[in-house]
Amino acid sequence: MEKADKQYYKEELAVQPSATVQKATSSEDGNMSSDTKNTESIRNFYGSQTACVKDQRGLTPCDYYDMLTGIWCAETCAPRLRDRWNADNKTLGQCSVTAFLLQDFFGGKVYGVLRPGGNYHCFNVVENCVFDLTSEQFGDEVLDYTDCTEQFREIHFLKEEKRQRYEFLKQRVIQKLQKE
Repeated sequence: MEKADKQYYKEELAVQPSATVQKATSSEDGNMSSDTKNTESIRNFYGSQTACVKDQRGLTPCDYYDMLTGIWCAETCAPRLRDRWNADNKTLGQCSVTAFLLQDFFGGKVYGVLRPGGNYHCFNVVENCVFDLTSEQFGDEVLDYTDCTEQFREIHFLKEEKRQRYEFLKQRVIQKLQKE
């Protein structure tokens, strides 16, 4: 990343707006509906207010977040975190498979924030837009999205279980897109 880009990302982090609230429910077939009563979905991922890039279908990262909240599950969670995964923290352990999936739709690059223990937390950068659909898993912890290392699916998917989780997630998203 260029020095100017680093400053932009630091400034964006400092002024990250509060969550957008949308009423949404999930029916038994997993489709999201906004015209019925049930649960309230809160978008509070990093970049949720500024992630306005669109894919070929005209969908934004927020649209994919809304879709993924009905798809993320223990099976798509990283195995080392599965025992802690629950419906209240759906984004836990979903970062790399989600970031690479979004790269399929938006292009751009996937970067990783180095975490204690040597693992990387993955997020997306498309043009000048930085977004991390799975940042909520860290609660109030503020991640530093500057000076991060680019991540490559060829390396991540050397772990067969990770490639399989990605393929499962991708299949479910494509099924939802075909229904709409």
